Amino acid sequence: MIGRSRWTGYALLAPALAAVGFLILYPLYLVIATSFRQGKTLNVLRLSELPFGLANYRTMLASEATWHSVWVTVVYLAGTIGPAFLIGLGTALLLNRAFPGRRWLRSLILLPWAVPGVIVSIVFLWLLDGSFGVINALLRSAGWLATDLAWFANEDTALAAVIVPTVWKAYPFFALTLLASLQSIPASLYEAAQVDGATHWQRFRFITWPGIRAPAMLAAILNTLWALREFDIIYLTTGGGPDRATETLAVRIYQEAFSFFRMGTASALGVLTMAMAVLLVLLSMRTIRREYF
Repeated sequence: MIGRSRWTGYALLAPALAAVGFLILYPLYLVIATSFRQGKTLNVLRLSELPFGLANYRTMLASEATWHSVWVTVVYLAGTIGPAFLIGLGTALLLNRAFPGRRWLRSLILLPWAVPGVIVSIVFLWLLDGSFGVINALLRSAGWLATDLAWFANEDTALAAVIVPTVWKAYPFFALTLLASLQSIPASLYEAAQVDGATHWQRFRFITWPGIRAPAMLAAILNTLWALREFDIIYLTTGGGPDRATETLAVRIYQEAFSFFRMGTASALGVLTMAMAVLLVLLSMRTIRREYF
């Protein structure tokens, strides 16, 4: 009976496994297979006619533009995940307190996460506009800026300008995850610590952080993977410029595929991006295994 139940379970899972294989494994196979095809084409049916070899990988690894995109991607990830986590943690700690209107504020805090990237790009293009942007007006009135600054058109500020809307869109996920973890910590632990004379920092260090550490690590990994493939905000605000200052791997893949029609090189860059994601997950597995298992 046990063997029969096991095969029944496999049979019930078969349609879902087939759908996953078709929607994930087959496109993944096409990307890897295309990365070994040399030449320019947008016709998927003609990809098999192109020469097979490692030329795309040699070109990609020997290109200075590739390593520049890798560096921009790393800076973009660090500049996004760190601030988003800190803002999300502060928001979660605030919303974990009892005050009037807390329920409504929780709903409002989650709105940025649900806003499409296109809308986020339009809003921040207006806020950071070099001629009539609200941010420039506020900085001038505060005396921190003498003249208007074209944030997205300046090579020195463009990357920071695309990081800001990404942080605004990403922090609600941290806030939601950490708030749920905070609410699972028994209040009796804080009461006992307060009786023992523990300071706010000691309560956070020895009670709050151990209670939220595992979800915080998982949320950071997920957000990093999502930021690694972020495209719409960067492309719609700067297009990867000026002078490739915001050309992440995601933007470069798009340009190689649909601007230069080098599908093989774009696929090779996609494999490089997947390798970075796998490396990130593997480096995090030890921490995840320790926290959850």
